[in-house]
Amino acid sequence: MTEQLVALTRPVSASIADCELTHLDRSPIDLDLACAQHTAYEALLAALGCEVRHLPAADDMPDAVFVEDIAVVTPELAVLTRPGAASRRPEIPSVRDALAPFRTLAALTAPAILDGGDVLQVGSRLFVGLSSRTNQAGIDALAALLGPQSITVTPVPTPRCLHLKSAVSQVSPDTLLINPDWVDPTPFADFNLIEIDPSEPCAANALLIGSSLIVDAAYPLTAARLESHGLDLQPISLSELAKAEGGLTCSSLIFRRHAERTVIHRDPNSMDG
Repeated sequence: MTEQLVALTRPVSASIADCELTHLDRSPIDLDLACAQHTAYEALLAALGCEVRHLPAADDMPDAVFVEDIAVVTPELAVLTRPGAASRRPEIPSVRDALAPFRTLAALTAPAILDGGDVLQVGSRLFVGLSSRTNQAGIDALAALLGPQSITVTPVPTPRCLHLKSAVSQVSPDTLLINPDWVDPTPFADFNLIEIDPSEPCAANALLIGSSLIVDAAYPLTAARLESHGLDLQPISLSELAKAEGGLTCSSLIFRRHAERTVIHRDPNSMDG
């Protein structure tokens, strides 16, 4: 029997209008619609077989809905990141507590910075965006932690978008969806590549759950390209979170559930970023 996927999510913050922005101009976010879209997203994750676990609301942390940025989870280890935006580091303790029953924990420390949205995991290979939110020290520290697991880490320069997975994501075991204007395809030469429709530059972020692929309903031309490859698409709208530079992958932190552990003791002051 396949081990169940766990999806950590967090409610949309009431202060999301104050989110960090790097590549987009600020525009009004409809909070009620954002919450409704996020609820539909969680329902779809559950329908596709994920055990959705809700992190506590964090209304004083504008970007807290984007939980993927706070950890990188492999089969043996959960690495708590040190987000590139300092305003996001208070999100770490609650994610740490949620992951503790499932994985051994490790944490990045200064001068490393790294966002989980910059980490594309494909089997035992990790591609990590070198971006405004992730530096070389963060990539080196992650590689050192994961080396004993025989996981390879490949840096990928990512200057044209917020995160690596804004430009490339996995859509089947051997296939990636990519915007070649935002990231050089060369590091991904071992995979089949499907290019987004050029008129939809933000369409490269998709979320693979089992054999189903969650895609953003705002990008029908790219969806048509994916359908032509026989992929099972599950379209959904996250239009309001997109205004906060969020997407399908960063709105959850998904990992395979192993036997849950009992946490005996944890220093609440440790690994806070």
